[in-house]
Amino acid sequence: MIVTVFGASLTLPGQPLYQEALLLGKLLAESGYTVKSGGYIGTMEAVSRGAAEANGYVIGATCAEIETWRPVGANAWVKDEQKSPTLTTRLDTLLQNSGAFLALPGGVGTLAEILLAWNRMVIHSLPGCPLILIGAGWKETINVFTASQSNFISENDRDFVRFAENVSEAVCLLNSLIK
Repeated sequence: MIVTVFGASLTLPGQPLYQEALLLGKLLAESGYTVKSGGYIGTMEAVSRGAAEANGYVIGATCAEIETWRPVGANAWVKDEQKSPTLTTRLDTLLQNSGAFLALPGGVGTLAEILLAWNRMVIHSLPGCPLILIGAGWKETINVFTASQSNFISENDRDFVRFAENVSEAVCLLNSLIK
């Protein structure tokens, strides 16, 4: 099964979040999952590296628009680069064929990925698969959003999103939901 991981590009080797992403990739590979990410730098690189070093298979969803904006290619641990021409098609590639989605801390791009996956689950264009957000920041963000927009977000829609404090808890939760 493919697990897509969303996360920040502005994380460097040695930083705590990079190390967490490295561990996440390792834990996912050791659990038998194929890891898919945006395929570039930051947490995408770390999760790819962690999975590859644990003999896992790594897919990177890259795109020409990002590479025009920021000249960087797929990281060294990507085994299967799935390159799209635009950011929109890249987002579709990130969601395709995935059985679960995990999100590490990140910025606007990570939030867009989370919301697109969640919205597709709500309208049933993605099967109801796990969407696990890692870290207190995402829990706070989603709780504020759902509370302030409560007239527009049903309890059933809220049930698609789950939270984990750290990557170990996220993988345990994923395994309990899948296996």
